[in-house]
Amino acid sequence: MPLDTPGDYGPPIEAEPLGEDDAEDLLRGICFKTGPPRTVGVELEWLIHDREHPDVAVPPERLRAAADAVRAVPLDAALTFEPGGQLELSSRPAGSLMACVDTTTADLALVRATLGRAGLAPVGLGVDPWQPPRRLLEEPRYAAMEAAFDRSGDSGRAMMCTSASVQVCLDAGEEEPGPLGYGRRWQLGHLLGAVLVAAFANSPFRQGRRTGWRSTRQALWTDLDPDRSLAPRTGRPPRDAWAAHVLDTPVMCIRSDGDVPWAVPEKLTFRDWIRTGAPRPPVRGDLEYHVTTLFPPVRPRGHLELRMIDAQSGDDGWLVPLAVTTALFDDPEAAETVYRTVKPLAETAGHAAAPRNPLWTTAARDGLSDPELASAAAACFTAALEALPRIGASRHVMDTVAAFTDRYVDRGRCPGDDLPHPAEAGGVPVHGKGRGR
Repeated sequence: MPLDTPGDYGPPIEAEPLGEDDAEDLLRGICFKTGPPRTVGVELEWLIHDREHPDVAVPPERLRAAADAVRAVPLDAALTFEPGGQLELSSRPAGSLMACVDTTTADLALVRATLGRAGLAPVGLGVDPWQPPRRLLEEPRYAAMEAAFDRSGDSGRAMMCTSASVQVCLDAGEEEPGPLGYGRRWQLGHLLGAVLVAAFANSPFRQGRRTGWRSTRQALWTDLDPDRSLAPRTGRPPRDAWAAHVLDTPVMCIRSDGDVPWAVPEKLTFRDWIRTGAPRPPVRGDLEYHVTTLFPPVRPRGHLELRMIDAQSGDDGWLVPLAVTTALFDDPEAAETVYRTVKPLAETAGHAAAPRNPLWTTAARDGLSDPELASAAAACFTAALEALPRIGASRHVMDTVAAFTDRYVDRGRCPGDDLPHPAEAGGVPVHGKGRGR
């Protein structure tokens, strides 16, 4: 049985061809669903390592057996496995931060116990510090994705098969302007992104070597095809900007029925595909799939999906980016404070699109050792700590964020600074609180 069992990604045989106006209307209608922010979700990716020998690749058949065991567990979250065998838990939208924390904590306890019985552990690191890319999923979409990424180097394979993240999902926001308006929240995601990269950088190693980046995962994203990984150009209303970005980005692949290999065209934008109708007319399902192949740091999917945070080590490491980001976006006072803090910093760095803006490069390379990012992070975490009681955070969540702030933010450090070199005895901690936690 494969690690993952994806849904039906083949095109419907009798689907209606999609027109350009219909595509634009569809994108504008689904990208930002507005209303008062009420729900929050989190997507947690984990590398899977042997508990006793984390530097040794887990054999595929052992990973498949573990995947089957985890699938049999009654989880609240959706469970998937990524191309390299990484496990992903995607929570359902929750009505509050604590509802999301409680259900995800319960799911993780079940997953850890199940993997533990197989001698495995879920590991929170942005990039595997030992293993080269190894694709375990053989579905046509992954073969097509690999072929498309290979055109621009090996970073795509590394991203697919050896990276992991914490993705925070928040409501798009209100229709009206203001700290909770969707336009401001869309902008805030891009302004705040570099601070989140720096504060949670947790991937300084790759294939047994120090890379020179605090967040090697972010460096991999920066090295990918810019059409697919950059933020949409600013200066236009968010709905228009995103719709244009989607239609003017090249198609990664064209789906086929059954096990037929998917075509991997070069420089065929979705707009051009609609206009030419070749090699076949696109349908709505093709547009919906095309959106999933775009990887900007903030992706609008009705809600906002923040994608720039490395996976975090330790049992509770993931709580911190979830709690901090939710507080900074959903508490009006914190949102206004942070917007005023990060906007001048981002503007000073120039107007290149994230993640190729120089500020994002500095964040990925230097983490919070950069004085300006350290100062901005200190202000953001202070605002978050003040806001957490107002959004109903538990004492445990507040204490966990406070401990992270004291250990890292207040000292100009990030989690990756705690990780030992993979060549050291004992290597990188793989479970629990780990070394220095």
